[in-house]
Amino acid sequence: MKLKYFFIAFLISGCSSTQAQFPEVENNTDRKVKAFLEENVNNWRDMNVPLSDGKILYDLIVKNGHTRAVEIGTSTGHSAIWIAWALSKTGGKLITIEIDKERYVQAKANFKKAGVEKYIDARLADAHELVPQLPGKYDFVFSDADKYWYKNYFVDIDPKLAVGGCFTAHNTSMRDSGIREFLEYVEGLSNYETTYAKNSRSGISISCKKADKPLRN
Repeated sequence: MKLKYFFIAFLISGCSSTQAQFPEVENNTDRKVKAFLEENVNNWRDMNVPLSDGKILYDLIVKNGHTRAVEIGTSTGHSAIWIAWALSKTGGKLITIEIDKERYVQAKANFKKAGVEKYIDARLADAHELVPQLPGKYDFVFSDADKYWYKNYFVDIDPKLAVGGCFTAHNTSMRDSGIREFLEYVEGLSNYETTYAKNSRSGISISCKKADKPLRN
């Protein structure tokens, strides 16, 4: 009997923890996005971020008022939905890039079901080629594609990142050779401040731009 009550308490605690990670519902968009994410909370595969990391990205965008976002590596859309949800609050839009057609098609379907498709410009492309060609300025970037190319993505997007903008990268706790090279590079830049999300299960680095050119020591 005690085991039964413990199991029930565990389930209630787990549900409460999941609920706590969702933003407060304020409008119909919030209700639709939250309902979709809750319904699919255990269904995300194909290299998607966990729920807690999606909330970290959401909070960062809303807190800083970012509006011009780029995501490198859509997968089937979990992180893009969180980013787009945040951009629905700031009046922004996301360009998200995926190289795999099957994942791209599934992501597009998920964006529509979640009610955030109008906040997303989804591109089926090779990010190695597209990122250097992106026109304009951006103030938020989330890199979650091939880890060995993180530094290259950063170098390509740096001239297009506005002062005050942030370049975030996923899976930085892995610290493989590509991740280490990227982190050593950004941590050595005097015109960026790099911190790490405290509650990320996978590791999220956050490099925010302080000036267009490196600062003098």
